[in-house]
Amino acid sequence: MRRIRAAAALLTVTALTGTAAACGGGSSTGGAGSNASPKTLTYWASNQGPNIAADKKILTPELKKFEEQTGIEVKLEVIPWSDLLNRILAATTSGQGPDVLNIGNTWSSSLQATGALLPWDAKNFAAIGGRDRFVPAALGSTGATGKDPAAVPLYSLSYALYYNKAMFKDAGIDGPPATWDELVADGKKLSKGGKWALGAEGSNLVNNIHQAFALGKQHGADFFDADGKPTFTSDGAVAAVQQYVDFMAKDKIIAPGNAEYAQNQSLRDFAQGKTAMVLWQAAATTFEAQGMKPDEWGVAPVPVASGLPGAGKKVNSMVAGINLAVFKNTDNIDGARKFVKFMTSDAEQAHLNKAYGSIPPVKSAQKNAAFDRADTAVLRDTLLKSAAPLPQVPDESQFETSVGTAIKKLFADAAAGRTVTRDAVKAELAKAQQQMPKS
Repeated sequence: MRRIRAAAALLTVTALTGTAAACGGGSSTGGAGSNASPKTLTYWASNQGPNIAADKKILTPELKKFEEQTGIEVKLEVIPWSDLLNRILAATTSGQGPDVLNIGNTWSSSLQATGALLPWDAKNFAAIGGRDRFVPAALGSTGATGKDPAAVPLYSLSYALYYNKAMFKDAGIDGPPATWDELVADGKKLSKGGKWALGAEGSNLVNNIHQAFALGKQHGADFFDADGKPTFTSDGAVAAVQQYVDFMAKDKIIAPGNAEYAQNQSLRDFAQGKTAMVLWQAAATTFEAQGMKPDEWGVAPVPVASGLPGAGKKVNSMVAGINLAVFKNTDNIDGARKFVKFMTSDAEQAHLNKAYGSIPPVKSAQKNAAFDRADTAVLRDTLLKSAAPLPQVPDESQFETSVGTAIKKLFADAAAGRTVTRDAVKAELAKAQQQMPKS
């Protein structure tokens, strides 16, 4: 997902997956044309830029190009992340939705379970140039394993470690940490004089999950077993959550006030020189908007326990991003496929991902020089070498809510000066597991 601050609505997916299997969406308004000759398409785009007006400015000229090429007018609506999932769920139950829409890639398996989205089988992939055009990591976040994807990757993102060059120099630190031990050691040098080493969003449930998931992989934990059952209290899961919360509770390198952050305040603190490091997805445009110059910050891969990032226990990011889906019951399925083909073409992939600071999930588009900048190169290499998709299970959304809330509670304890023991972490994760639907 792009806007990690806005997924509180995920809780509602689980409640609807059992009731929406027969429902769909798609335009049925007058003048839409037939499937063989569509005149219009409706498109719900997620808010990717600093505001909705910026998204319209970026997307409108591209949609005009599509109309000129195909004769199909695209009716655009940009929807804030705080509203998007609820709008999608309402559409799956009412049958009144768009033809094409953006979804957060972590929602793919949950929305797939509603049965409302077009499955991307071999025929549908062939219509847009083939499955092999896409990066495997991005395809891994398009639906449950063993099923045809519920969506197609559109924008890809991963996490990186951003650091303030001046603060590092003042602390006598030569470069960014490559391991967590180095990060903690550097962090203790940086956390002084009212300034802190690492920013966090302790009340942001989704960000909590993203960090815990990557740390979990490094501890050999997946949070779900092979049958899709939660394993939140496994040794690896407990160790991962405790390590993350301990940056505040034990290591004292995160400010206690960060326990209340949920609206990207950690990025503001970084841009204002109050925090030396932050773990984030594609933050360059935000720093620029906050007044930082590009030469004032650096970017590096998220640390691992030892060595270099990679697969298995060397994973250092979840696969973040946006997918493009089609409502199965659209009256304009041929036109919708044409639109998906257009949006995932090399030219559009390079243009749109450059505009949004994301990485193209289309392999050939990644070769564009725009993605060779130091920051985007780190994001791209992470996606290719050391990122893994969040669990592709129908209850993934409830996982984000329950475990994200458990971590929020633990951060609150740390901020209040309470000791966060292993038993306390395990107890909170046990509560989270009890909240999961019983299969």
